[in-house]
Amino acid sequence: MKALVFAAGLGTRLKPLTDTLPKALVPVGGKPLLLHVVEKLKKAGIDEITVNVHHFADKIAEYVREQDSFGIKVNLSFERELLLETGGGVAHARQFLEGEPFLIHNVDILSNLDIGWFEKESDPEALVNLLVSERTTQRYLLFNDEMDMVGWTNVATGEVRSPYPDLNPAECRRLAFAGFHLVSDGIFKVFEEDSWPERFPIMDFYIQECARHRIHGVCSSSLRMVDVGKLDTLAMAEEFLSTL
Repeated sequence: MKALVFAAGLGTRLKPLTDTLPKALVPVGGKPLLLHVVEKLKKAGIDEITVNVHHFADKIAEYVREQDSFGIKVNLSFERELLLETGGGVAHARQFLEGEPFLIHNVDILSNLDIGWFEKESDPEALVNLLVSERTTQRYLLFNDEMDMVGWTNVATGEVRSPYPDLNPAECRRLAFAGFHLVSDGIFKVFEEDSWPERFPIMDFYIQECARHRIHGVCSSSLRMVDVGKLDTLAMAEEFLSTL
């Protein structure tokens, strides 16, 4: 299994830190976020990682060189001209990811996830497996009794998005996405066949394609995580690391 680390974002919620640093290099617990993620992936036995980069891309490239690629194979997928969003970022990194399934990990997520457990619990026949939990939020993924995705809803606005026109969210399992994806490399053929554009969010892909391709949910009852996306979460992240 390979891994793709989403690290191309502008990190606007972490300003002013990200006025001079990419989000991936923001320090938490004395180490850049990217290093925390890479160490977790290496511990899970992953020895080839692709990092997509845009904002201060050269600083990330320099850091990877300084770390001697962390002792593994590290590919950088540059999005210099245009930030491609998550779906476009996956498609753009195709040359590094084809050949086997790959895990997607956001650079700003710290968690207690056992990646080996996630892989074992995933359905190898699904196009994508998504880690979900019963966390309270406004936006939920919707699943049928077999834990296959059938749509998405925002409970604050009442919006429902689904390829099933008569879907009743009240009859679905409603779970929060935890930001981890285990993806078959067959996804690249679907991108081509269905003519997805150069730039698009991966969640839009999942919502539109879940009627034609199995997007399976894996629910964790013990997941703890921190999204280090805002300045006020940095202290929370420091405390969280002390508990791992």
